[in-house]
Amino acid sequence: MSTTTYLSRRQEHLLAAVAAVVVANAYYIHPIIGEVADHFGVSHARIGLVPALNQLALALGIFLLLPLGDRFSNRRLAILFATGQTAAMGLMTLAGGFVPFVTGSTLLGFFTITPYLLPAYASKRVAPERLGQVTALIAAGAILGILVARVGAGVIAEQFGWRSVYWIATGLMVLVTLTLPRIMEHGERDSTAHHSYPALLLSVFPMIREHREVLLSGIIQALNFGQFIALWLALSLYLTSPSMGYGTDTVGYLAGIAAVSIVSTPRLGSWADRIGPRKARSIFALVQLGGISLFWPMGDTLWMLLMPLFIANLVGPGIDVTSRMTFLTLRPDLRTRLTTIYVVLMFVGGGIGSVTGTAAFDAFGWSGTCIALAGMSLTLSLLASFGRRFGQ
Repeated sequence: MSTTTYLSRRQEHLLAAVAAVVVANAYYIHPIIGEVADHFGVSHARIGLVPALNQLALALGIFLLLPLGDRFSNRRLAILFATGQTAAMGLMTLAGGFVPFVTGSTLLGFFTITPYLLPAYASKRVAPERLGQVTALIAAGAILGILVARVGAGVIAEQFGWRSVYWIATGLMVLVTLTLPRIMEHGERDSTAHHSYPALLLSVFPMIREHREVLLSGIIQALNFGQFIALWLALSLYLTSPSMGYGTDTVGYLAGIAAVSIVSTPRLGSWADRIGPRKARSIFALVQLGGISLFWPMGDTLWMLLMPLFIANLVGPGIDVTSRMTFLTLRPDLRTRLTTIYVVLMFVGGGIGSVTGTAAFDAFGWSGTCIALAGMSLTLSLLASFGRRFGQ
């Protein structure tokens, strides 16, 4: 009988750093999208293809590639997909025209699978009582990556041009690709179950019936991620509108408030280990609802917006962590495919949130956006409260 070798604290933190680098790649474009459009001579509507196709390719890649984690070594797949990301980043960095650039961005999304393999890999190598803490640590790494990408890209592009952002990002991916084999230890064997690839993909759907809670958790996270995307897109439009008069740099600096999540998320994960993920999630959802309800009355000034933004960023990642905890304790050979269901639903929610945030602001202004966000958050809270029944 083999003995499980647990990850060292150093390895846990290095996996979180890897998550930061590989997740950041999708967010560099956000603050510099106008500058990239001007460089390639395309309209702002057409440059929207870059993030849109990236997200669609990400959802497709998760569905087609992530289930392989239940058949093949998570370590082997993580290294392979990180290499694919590195190549895609190189294409974006060297692209001389818009088509190669958007092609690189689309391929980047398709190969962004590594951050979703890391929690499953770690869950097999940590003590059960530390699952929430380590899952939260990796989530905090991803949050850090988003934060650095959104704030740092704008600053670097302002000083050195947008292309320098992608040179740095490509260099970081080369470093990750070279060091990942040392961070993730050997010892994980491929599954002995010889399912064909189509059978492996199709096996995802019966799991939804067998493990209904993963569907609920995925819908909850879809609402959580969707309102996050809707909020920041609408907030960017609102702050740069004539009524507010701020520049895009202000939006980037405001994104720095997400730093609170880096500190709070591991602690919230540890707390969820003690009281249970379903109870913790319902509490986080209610706190988030309270914060989101403040956006309308406090939306007149930038400084007043800081309070609801702080609350939303404080507990939002905790909802993701606790939702993952509801199925990461199940059989190891199922976890990657269950994660597939969960993450695909999350990005569907992100797509809906992208449309909701911009459409609500365009039609009804900031007040309409706040109403839409409150409706999403209320629905999330009700579902989280219902989800506590699964833990009884």
